[in-house]
Amino acid sequence: MAKIIDGKAYAESKRAQLSVEAKDIVGRIGRPAGLAVVLVGDDAASKVYVGNKIKACEAVGIKSFAYYLPHDATKESVIELVDTLNKDTSVDGILVQLPLPKHIDEREVLAILDPKKDVDGFSKQNAGALMLGEDCLAACTPMGCIELIKSTGVDMTGLNAVVIGRSNIVGKPVAMLLLQNNCTVTICHSKTKDLAAITSRADILVAAIGSKEFVTKDMVKPGAIVIDVGINRFEGKLYGDVNYVEASKVAGYITPVPGGVGPMTITMLLANTLKAARGM
Repeated sequence: MAKIIDGKAYAESKRAQLSVEAKDIVGRIGRPAGLAVVLVGDDAASKVYVGNKIKACEAVGIKSFAYYLPHDATKESVIELVDTLNKDTSVDGILVQLPLPKHIDEREVLAILDPKKDVDGFSKQNAGALMLGEDCLAACTPMGCIELIKSTGVDMTGLNAVVIGRSNIVGKPVAMLLLQNNCTVTICHSKTKDLAAITSRADILVAAIGSKEFVTKDMVKPGAIVIDVGINRFEGKLYGDVNYVEASKVAGYITPVPGGVGPMTITMLLANTLKAARGM
């Protein structure tokens, strides 16, 4: 039976460390690190995420600034706000909550965002730096995945890692981070042939495809580390991309949903904000 990787407990311990760092930053720069969150529209899930991020900031000693724009806000008004925050010296990190309303091109908004304040790690500059193996503000969920893998104490060097999913938000950046940790990485997706044959050889399996309980027992190598990034809502319950009941019978370590990767995403956002406040 797999050992549960308790993301909630690990996130709490990590945030305790970040609280110490936040106090140190106040001593260095004479003010708290600042995170600005921009929410456009009234998406219920996004409102919850923003609220959780603000609470997390307050808990560790980061000053939060929340900006709420109506659903019909123009692209120009969003870009103007981001540009203003770029120039605000009390703001170290800027997070534009995605997805944006369909009439606003996310790429144009991210393009105007100062990469030194891009604590989500989605800008071309940070994505490119990650690809090149340079120090940068990397995407939060992928960083959280790596932290949870390391928490098992397993040496990642030389392990076969398989990522199911190729999104710019999780799949691609987590693959780059796995490479940086000396794994041999395979990226799979909806067009991959004989997927189970590939995943069943993975020492580390990261599922990030957005399909309820897609990964079954036969797709998991005995003893593997399974990281489930999926958040699928069905009939009022949350499900991961991994069939937890089945996979936990063969995996060595596994993250639950909820309580696995999710808490680490916000924790890494806080870590990136402090990193930005330190000037990288």
